[in-house]
Amino acid sequence: MTSHQPQRIRALIDRLAKLSESEDWAADLNPAQMTALNYLSRANRFSRAPSHVAAYSGSTRGTVSQTLRALERKGLVSEKRSETDRRSISFELTNAGEVLASTGKEIDRVIAGLPAETAAALEAGLDTVLRKLLERRGSKAFGLCRTCRHHRRKEYGGYCELLSVDLKPAETTQICHEHEPAQ
Repeated sequence: MTSHQPQRIRALIDRLAKLSESEDWAADLNPAQMTALNYLSRANRFSRAPSHVAAYSGSTRGTVSQTLRALERKGLVSEKRSETDRRSISFELTNAGEVLASTGKEIDRVIAGLPAETAAALEAGLDTVLRKLLERRGSKAFGLCRTCRHHRRKEYGGYCELLSVDLKPAETTQICHEHEPAQ
């Protein structure tokens, strides 16, 4: 790799991020709100606390708290208190939030149109960059439940050995803050 390539790759990533974020404003959300909404749409039931949203997005808890309150005022998320610990809260998408989170962006359509080989290489490369960056920062990777070392397949769904809970089929494809890559 020549010396200019890291800067060029970062410039491409930054520009793609900005172009993608520009669509968030069109949906009457700011990029932080859309990031939180998208994260909550993909996170499992154990990973929807404000601290998880903050860790995933690289934001402060204060910023995320304000972001979640704004989403709640807009009717896109609702707060849920734990039945076992009333101090513990998590957030769930409302129907309107689910609709907005599932609405694709132009970048999604462009990626979907890439040849399969190109898309796979792009995904692998970006995944490697993300994991190495998170590792250097000492941050959690977050990952899909089914790729975690604690996940066990079951005929119907799965089982998390770390949390000792059965998982519904859909939960095995959701993001978990407890994720540890399988060896």
